[in-house]
Amino acid sequence: MSAPPAQQPPHQPGKGPQHRSQSRLRRAGGAVAHYVRRAPGTYVWLAALLLTTVVINHINPEFQDQFLRQRSTNLHQLATRPVRVLFASAFWLDGGGWLGYFVLYNLFQVPAERWLGTRRWLGVLVVSHVGATYLSEGALYWAIRHGHAPLSAVNTLDVGVSYALAGVQAVLAYRIAYPWRLPYLAVVLLWYGLALVHGRTFTDVGHLTAALLGLACHPLTRGRGEPWSPTPWLRSLRPRRRSADH
Repeated sequence: MSAPPAQQPPHQPGKGPQHRSQSRLRRAGGAVAHYVRRAPGTYVWLAALLLTTVVINHINPEFQDQFLRQRSTNLHQLATRPVRVLFASAFWLDGGGWLGYFVLYNLFQVPAERWLGTRRWLGVLVVSHVGATYLSEGALYWAIRHGHAPLSAVNTLDVGVSYALAGVQAVLAYRIAYPWRLPYLAVVLLWYGLALVHGRTFTDVGHLTAALLGLACHPLTRGRGEPWSPTPWLRSLRPRRRSADH
């Protein structure tokens, strides 16, 4: 009598390659959602910038300049409707792609918001954006009054998020422990300082001013934990010495 055929093990649902792939996707999605939730303000801002970038790219190029000037923090708009343009100008990009700002925001804005908390992070943004706008436009007003700039400069185009970004880049110096803080701060100040020396535009004034205002936000960094030091991480990269027995 022949032996009965060997029985195959029962199929266990959810254990195949498709299930493993779905499980990896769920874990990846959960990690991304957790990452975003830790910096909600930054990602809401990035979403708004993406939307306005799509809008401006679908506007007739001949109308784009006029459209952005109505949201510009130039001297004319600041004199007539300052609150509206100070808010609106922070949600439009004039030059530079959205993807570039996505990278910069993840490098600087995300760590700053996580470290400071959303409210204090917003405080740094407001101080840097508003303060640098008024000081740079004040420099432009002085240049117009003394004949160093044409009268038409009162309607110059000035929108974007770069002042707020410069302020956050500077305040992050307080997140870094000594002695690493000093070279980081030197790079930030040299970046914007040399741009002012070579460019000498009112926006160059604004960028350096925003960085200095970011440094002035030191009181907002108190009580936010010990500064981060890269020393342990750098030590972990060193190859381990072989023991004397080998």
